[in-house]
Amino acid sequence: MSIIRPYGDTTGDGMVQVSFTLPIKHSKVADGAALQLANKMGMEPAMVVHSKPMGDDFTFFVVYGQVNHLVDTDKVQVVERDFPLLTPKEANAVIKETLRRPLVVVGACIGTDAHTVGIDAILNIKGFAGEKGLEYYKEIEVVNLGAQVSVPALVEAAVTHRADAVLVSQVVTQRDAHLLNTREMSAAFREAYPAGERPLLIAGGPRFDESMTAELGVDRIFGRGTTPAEVASYLVHRTTAKEPAA
Repeated sequence: MSIIRPYGDTTGDGMVQVSFTLPIKHSKVADGAALQLANKMGMEPAMVVHSKPMGDDFTFFVVYGQVNHLVDTDKVQVVERDFPLLTPKEANAVIKETLRRPLVVVGACIGTDAHTVGIDAILNIKGFAGEKGLEYYKEIEVVNLGAQVSVPALVEAAVTHRADAVLVSQVVTQRDAHLLNTREMSAAFREAYPAGERPLLIAGGPRFDESMTAELGVDRIFGRGTTPAEVASYLVHRTTAKEPAA
């Protein structure tokens, strides 16, 4: 079945729950404003099941209601994994046999972003979701520059360490900072490296659209829930397949 509807209390009833904040003091008028917005979003009937003041002039809402929209899963477009998922042992073996040297990865949070949870989950040996990070891989050399790294400093580190791949994590998204920073980063690497010789450029973070690689000038985007094994497998796939960076 390719046509589906939301499920709340019974199959296909179209019930959904959404949350949002409005710049209005918590009151009955605020609840009414939330319902008006829900109706304009296509939720009808709708009810405010939770509202709470967020400071003096803001209110947070949870609204539950019915929508009539249908979803056609045959028309959903996503970026599927197009490389085999390897264990650390398998990844190490391929790198050792093919590159015959360590695969060098430089990672950082660029710009003013100080949120290292994402990049550390991928790079640090403790890893994420029960998987060891890239530092655990014997044939991968990891250079973790940490937070608030400038783009020039990132390029310099990549050149110094002769990086095969550069991973940047972006959590801060106000005013599309993650997109602006990533574009700046990709432009700087293209300026610093001759055509076909730059390292792989990989961006990651919870608010990225994985289909925007060409628009942002990177080779791959990883979204929320990405595990170290996925990143390691992609790196092995690209660096040992003799495919030049785009």
